[in-house]
Amino acid sequence: MLAAHPVQVLAVTGGKGGVGKTNTAVNISICLAEMGRKVILLDADLGLANVDILLGITPRDTLENVIAGQCSLRDVLVEGPGGIHIVPAASGTQSMADLLPAQQAGLINAFNDLADDLDVLVIDTAAGISNHVIAFTRAAQEVLIVVTNEPTSLTDAYAMIKVLNQKYGVHRFQIIANMARTPQEGHEVFAKLSNASDRFLDVALAYLGAVPFDDYLRKSVQRQKAVCDVYPR
Repeated sequence: MLAAHPVQVLAVTGGKGGVGKTNTAVNISICLAEMGRKVILLDADLGLANVDILLGITPRDTLENVIAGQCSLRDVLVEGPGGIHIVPAASGTQSMADLLPAQQAGLINAFNDLADDLDVLVIDTAAGISNHVIAFTRAAQEVLIVVTNEPTSLTDAYAMIKVLNQKYGVHRFQIIANMARTPQEGHEVFAKLSNASDRFLDVALAYLGAVPFDDYLRKSVQRQKAVCDVYPR
């Protein structure tokens, strides 16, 4: 991205659905905004978007309208909690999930028009390793992998790291252990992923920390609010 000042791009991904990726992306965005950063959160789950649902927001237009040429990327920006701005995607739209590579690239490049008003772009990717998940992840300077202490989550996170490393030359990953019962469990989750990666891949994993299993998170989802906004600690 070209800008008068450098823009930090963070991709929040994880391979498996249901690991708390979107909640993580939302709360990271709000925390960064509270630190004085100008933050845009991109809902990059293009066909099954849910950032707007999670926050109780009803956007007038979405990325589907941008792709159709009906409006600009700036037109779809919605103000969210904590001063963040959200780029909402469409929900239940197969055509958005099947964007051509040229459309994906055009969408990513469109953020250049917003770069002067932006410090951090947080990308909440879809689950899996589809072409558009890979495209958005490769556009980021930092890749945050959200993982839980479940075999399926660990396996899918490793698969995501393997594909990005071996096919696309991504070497650095930040790991977040989500829904950890204890701080020790978070370290154990990271150790499992790190040990496998160290044996078979040319990567550097960094442990960002653990997000505890917390009933307040479930309550915040029911209220369609960000947990760091309604239950600050």
